Amino acid sequence: MSARKPATIAVRTGIESDTQHHAVVPPIYLSTNYGFPAFGEVPKYDYTRSGNPNRGLLETALFELESGKGAVVTNCGTSALNLWVSAFLGPNDLIVAPHDCYGGTYRLFNTRSQKGDFKVLFVDQSDSQALADAIALKPKLILLETPSNPLVRVVDIAEVCQQAKQVGALVAVDNTFLTPVFQKPLELGADFVIHSTTKYINGHSDVIGGVVITKTEEHAEELAWWGNCIGATGTPFDSYMTLRGIRTLGARMKVHEESSAQILKFLQQQELVGTIYHPSLPEHPGHEIAKKQQSGFGSMLSFEFAGSFEQLKFFVGKLELFSLAESLGGVESLICHPASMTHRAMGEEALAEAGVTHQLLRLSVGLEDADDLIADLEQAFAQTKEAC
Repeated sequence: MSARKPATIAVRTGIESDTQHHAVVPPIYLSTNYGFPAFGEVPKYDYTRSGNPNRGLLETALFELESGKGAVVTNCGTSALNLWVSAFLGPNDLIVAPHDCYGGTYRLFNTRSQKGDFKVLFVDQSDSQALADAIALKPKLILLETPSNPLVRVVDIAEVCQQAKQVGALVAVDNTFLTPVFQKPLELGADFVIHSTTKYINGHSDVIGGVVITKTEEHAEELAWWGNCIGATGTPFDSYMTLRGIRTLGARMKVHEESSAQILKFLQQQELVGTIYHPSLPEHPGHEIAKKQQSGFGSMLSFEFAGSFEQLKFFVGKLELFSLAESLGGVESLICHPASMTHRAMGEEALAEAGVTHQLLRLSVGLEDADDLIADLEQAFAQTKEAC
């Protein structure tokens, strides 16, 4: 049988794997520990922190979706990043990371580097010269976040991986925004893929989780050892729920993207909307790269609010179908003010350097009817213009 498509992998992983009662959907194994067959015989699962049937099925689904060889599911996305750097970095090692990355990633790397755990260099990875200069320093690890959060900047994965290999650096790509439905970093040369499975992978805003997916079995074994050692691994129930969510991944991503395209057209006609950030737009600096390495443009978009800051707050308060909340990728639509929410840990100087302004708003377009979402935006813009 030929290689299965992502939607098939997402749906079929674990189906009919129960050999006791022949349940179509695999059961939840909540047991913390497992019996040894006999003295001296170590079973596949002995203690849930080191391994569990539900987590194993989720890991299989995720590494097969990303064309990898192994994976370690963790208790959150930040934990996945922390596991990755803990496994491969020492005090004198350097990691190169995006200057406009997710605020939690910035906080983790910056704080741990200040403690002396490793060295970090935040760089504008869309600046080819700045990135080349950073790679010339021979980092041990490079993290790419493409598209980036929240400005959806795009980096050429294949080109960076080629440069990285010349200096012996390992590359990980945070693929949270696109998922393997729209982007396959390992096939473009990356060594690792990282997800906050809290977002599109689960898709229902009810489970926190993360994963590191590897290109080689050796790296998977090393990460599994460290995951067990530092207690970063995910729980059985969360794994069960995430595998349930992933079964609709292909269908969800299509609707997310279709609705986003309609909302983009609407936003381009609004006088209170300034610069819009989305790779599908021809004027986006990463448009051509996105067309080359992505099979879809995704549904995350940001825009500069063209009115006053008071108007921005009024506009957000009038929305009825976009919840003001952090996170993204769920069935419900969200609006976020990154400077005061997801990226507030960065500080004003770091925000300014990354280009995250106080006028920036980020939309996570959900699965509501697109016409209803547009009508909601329209009434909020209208009320804002009248009242302010």
